[in-house]
Amino acid sequence: MRRLPPVLLEDGCPRELISLIRTVLAACKEISFRVGQGALSGVLGSTLDENIQGETQKKLDVLTNQLLKDILLESGYVKAIASEEEDFTVAGNPDANYIVAFDPLDGSSNTDINSLVGTIFSIMAAPEGSDPADPSIFMQPGKNQVAAGYVLYGPSTVLALTTGKGTRFFTLDKTHGTFLLTQDFASVPEETSEFAINASNQRHWQPAMQNYINDLIAGVTGPRGRNFNMRWIAAMVGDVHRVLCRGGIFTYPTDTKDPNKPNKLRLLYEANPMAMLIEQAGGIASTGTERIMDIQPDAIHQRVAVILGSKNEVETCLSYHK
Repeated sequence: MRRLPPVLLEDGCPRELISLIRTVLAACKEISFRVGQGALSGVLGSTLDENIQGETQKKLDVLTNQLLKDILLESGYVKAIASEEEDFTVAGNPDANYIVAFDPLDGSSNTDINSLVGTIFSIMAAPEGSDPADPSIFMQPGKNQVAAGYVLYGPSTVLALTTGKGTRFFTLDKTHGTFLLTQDFASVPEETSEFAINASNQRHWQPAMQNYINDLIAGVTGPRGRNFNMRWIAAMVGDVHRVLCRGGIFTYPTDTKDPNKPNKLRLLYEANPMAMLIEQAGGIASTGTERIMDIQPDAIHQRVAVILGSKNEVETCLSYHK
């Protein structure tokens, strides 16, 4: 096993980017400890506040957002940050070369039942000469990302990371406090018999997704001629981790449940970084009509439909949308 910094240096990453990633991971190690303490730390349960998404904030949402915000801004390595939990972007060092978007605790509703949660992050280069207080610096397509990753807080704390040369897994050695390389290159199998979707929303889906899922559920008696298994963790970070480890298709499609919010997942904080990780492992990430990382954002909290995972199964799903 190799320690994180030498691995990145072998990839030819700029030292400033390496330092920025290490800064993100320093916050994640602290988050891992807080999450692991559970009820002992007094941070379970909800606050009385809502975030910009209109979602009730968990106490750990607030704590993890503040941890990441403080350590990133104090580091001097970021020109600005954007968080799922912040109403607006936050300016940092005007001379820094990178901007960071993050979901501080994806799946935070799982904390009260001791289930999987994680931190998702996306790093892009800041436009030269840009104003750190200008939110438009985040209006870049996902293909501009220079790094993306997540830290999954489970039985072990695992980092999935890409700097554009494959997706690697690292595991936090809690004895020494270091992320060690445990899988050099993840590869998503092209074929799968697993799908992940919130089936409680089925009546609200568009016809294409209705038909696709119905055919999966029909199993050997349906047009696909084989059985499929459904898995659903209710945390994107956990469901995508499973896809990266053993294949599958994960989707949170457009629906009509709330006409004001036809899509659930945020482009900057969730869809783009997960799309980069999946594509770097040989999978596909789409909205159903276009590649996720080709989307030109028009707002920092923009939401999109997500269909990602094993190449052949995603292509089959997309064929229903045509």
